[in-house]
Amino acid sequence: MKKIFIYLLIFLGFSVSCTKDFEDFNKDQKNPAEVKGEFLISRAQKELMDQTTNSNVNLNIWRLISQYWTETTYTDEANYDIVNRTIPDNLFDTYYRLILKPLADARGIIEAKTVSPPETEASITNELMIIELLEIFCYHDLVNIFGNVPYNDAVDFTNIHPVYDDAATIYADLLSRIDDAVAAIDVSAAAQAGTTFAFGTGGGQEFFYNADMAAWITFANSLKLKIGIMLADVNPTAAQAAVESAVTAGVMTSSADDAIFPYQSSSPNTNGIHEDLILSGRKDFVVANTIVDLMYDLVDPRMDAYFDYQIDTSGAGDFVYLGAPYGQNSAYQNYSHVDAWIEEATFPGLFMTYYEILFYMAEAAERGWNVGMTAQAAYEAAVTASFEWWGVDGAAAYLATPAADYTAAADHDARMDLIGTQSYVAFYTRGLIAWNQYRRFDVPQMSVSPDALTPNGEVPTRFTYPINEQTLNADNFAAAVAAMGTDDLLTRIFWDVAYPAK
Repeated sequence: MKKIFIYLLIFLGFSVSCTKDFEDFNKDQKNPAEVKGEFLISRAQKELMDQTTNSNVNLNIWRLISQYWTETTYTDEANYDIVNRTIPDNLFDTYYRLILKPLADARGIIEAKTVSPPETEASITNELMIIELLEIFCYHDLVNIFGNVPYNDAVDFTNIHPVYDDAATIYADLLSRIDDAVAAIDVSAAAQAGTTFAFGTGGGQEFFYNADMAAWITFANSLKLKIGIMLADVNPTAAQAAVESAVTAGVMTSSADDAIFPYQSSSPNTNGIHEDLILSGRKDFVVANTIVDLMYDLVDPRMDAYFDYQIDTSGAGDFVYLGAPYGQNSAYQNYSHVDAWIEEATFPGLFMTYYEILFYMAEAAERGWNVGMTAQAAYEAAVTASFEWWGVDGAAAYLATPAADYTAAADHDARMDLIGTQSYVAFYTRGLIAWNQYRRFDVPQMSVSPDALTPNGEVPTRFTYPINEQTLNADNFAAAVAAMGTDDLLTRIFWDVAYPAK
């Protein structure tokens, strides 16, 4: 009996010494109660890039809307049915709950930090400015998709009835916020803000620039140019001021400045295209006739990088790329597919690129604004940078062809059409910015599907508001619709004038 008592005492002593405090039993080590702000920034960056990149029709149909791809069997989304899968609701949820709310939470956590080496007040401010710029990018996306959206009340989740703010007013505020962010960044603190792909002492990865604050300033100026050029037709004075000041401050000057998300080779960190086209095993998408036919007309050698699976249409060995009729049922094996490189797990996420910025500069210069380059020089540099990014030779020869030669364009309108067409081709796979360009330039000619839900098969000019907003935020929804005019697929965003003054 004595031995049993002694063993019991030893066991109890061992147990107490291991736990130290019985509260440890209630701690979930895999789900910490406190999350560091830097991890929330990392998560928000990935959610934002996934939303931009994936091809899940519940979340992202930009490659369909821009007619880069089309569906094979289930063609609802290619025909602009965005209600059946509640796509607007899903977009609201992704942007507000999965991206903007974590960024707001990260801001609160980081603002409450106690400064301790190796971090300084400046490095903490730099982290906050990365949050600021990511938020600005998100709101710019939301405006371009819907028009008026919740902004000032957006991430106050205690307010379940957020007011919708005027889209033009949001844009103006975003430009002002960029200026303030650039002014607040301390480049000298960059090494303390992040080293070896991590934020200071907070952990978490900063995926785009490894917390290189000089690179973030370049990104900020480029974002200012990107937002400013969207105003060109509706408020040219404000647009010119924003664009010229951004260029003066310093925008991207090479592909080394690209904002790229480094997708990995294994789930859940692969490119969303790989997940949706390869891992799913589904055969839902083929390339659309719109982009394929256009590139044939242009004799564009980037087809070899964009498309895969050539079709023998004659039975005599005449292999060609063949795009499926947009918005109509098609057999997967009868049409060209997405190039194998784009389907790879590690295909990079393209957030913002140098060649994109060059096209905006070409447009600005063609409008007579001072961007330090002629329109022709910026245009040719944009096309060349696109060729180089895709690993395709022959840019100089292509630019000398009648279809791509800037000097061959007869007048200002023809040169603007050329910029619009060539940027559409260059933005392949990046459906949202391609849709933005199409709405502003009205080129190229889009295909018309007999099953489209819009009159005459017209391409939508915005997304309708979420269904949930009609019931859960009815008064503010109604006010937003009244301000926009209608809640319709063909209602125009404020910067999208019916007949742009090219």
